[in-house]
Amino acid sequence: MSIASPVVSLPEQLRSEPGGFEKTSDQIPVPICFATLFRMASDGGDLISLRERVIAEPRSNSVAAAAALMSLCTIEQLLGDQASGLAYQAGACGLHRLYRSSWPASPDALRVLAFKAAGDFSTNTPIEFLLEGSDVVLYSLYVVPGQSLPPLPDHDIAIFTAGESDRERPVMQMIGQLIRTWPCPVLNRPDRVIHLSRENLPRLMRDVPGVVVPVAVRMSRVELKKNKRFPIIARPVGSHAGRGLAKLDTAGDVDAWLDLQHDSEFFVSPYVDYRSADGKFRKYRIVWIDDRPYPCHMAIADRWDVWYYNAGMEASTGKRMDEEHFISTFDVGFALRHAAALAAIATCLGLEYVGIDCAELPDGRLIVFEADISLVVHDLDPPEIYPYKSRPMQTIFVAFYEMLKRRSK
Repeated sequence: MSIASPVVSLPEQLRSEPGGFEKTSDQIPVPICFATLFRMASDGGDLISLRERVIAEPRSNSVAAAAALMSLCTIEQLLGDQASGLAYQAGACGLHRLYRSSWPASPDALRVLAFKAAGDFSTNTPIEFLLEGSDVVLYSLYVVPGQSLPPLPDHDIAIFTAGESDRERPVMQMIGQLIRTWPCPVLNRPDRVIHLSRENLPRLMRDVPGVVVPVAVRMSRVELKKNKRFPIIARPVGSHAGRGLAKLDTAGDVDAWLDLQHDSEFFVSPYVDYRSADGKFRKYRIVWIDDRPYPCHMAIADRWDVWYYNAGMEASTGKRMDEEHFISTFDVGFALRHAAALAAIATCLGLEYVGIDCAELPDGRLIVFEADISLVVHDLDPPEIYPYKSRPMQTIFVAFYEMLKRRSK
């Protein structure tokens, strides 16, 4: 559906009643929880049968239809069909753009409004992972540039969740205008999130002591073919989780790689060898909540392009022991060793909730690969394999909830 429309103005109720929001009815769609479906997929649940049941279920109104479509959006993506998932999402947003969490909450629960952008799993902070199980009512508002906001329920605090990308700039600009007079606190303001782009991050962290951020330069296909400095790391603009990522050592590598790419613009960075003394590559994920850093995971692999999903952690007791040591000693180990750098990064980014993927260089400095608000933090790892993971993850979830509650006042 088209989103090319005039810029939206602030809703009438917010202009005339700065202290509150227009009351809405209970007719807000409640899809199957994003985190519940991920857990089902992680545990080997039958998503295909669930999809068929959701499709076959009779629906008498647009509220039920929108909830089903948004559930199917997640199910289809988990089944590997992103195009169908996003088509279901577009259909859902064509009916309703405000959704409510499905988990139980008390009458006095904290009411949180999440500003979201339509898109795949990498688009927004996976806030359901952080809040599921807390005494919270989560309202998810999908913002479409050029379309006015629907009536909004009362809420105690709001948070912007769309990760930085070229595609989300219109959403960031629209929400940035709206929240100037928002009648409750808004966290992770888009005018700060926008500075997390791959090309801007090196400038943002240029003066942070003990930190290296490889310069990322946008290049067209023609410019990339003219590159003379190797080795380099190249990826399509807007790619995440390693899509299209490659290390290119020669001009011939560039030509062969470009033949496989459909994009027109790329980020190009110098390759930095960040191997540890044992020859392994270690990549860390750290998040800050109100300026305090928390460890999420450490991925260890023989390859430079390491993510948790390709590191084979589940197959190696040694790797898991190494990760457990990193997490369990974080406050007196990694965080103490890099205390000045971590504190400076938090100040530099200026966000209430944000994360980085990073590594330690042989000279002791941190190399930061990415900073964003949409990095995945979850508690889905099987406890029989990762018995050390759940408690630290729950600590993060509690800290996130307490931060929202504290700042809502």
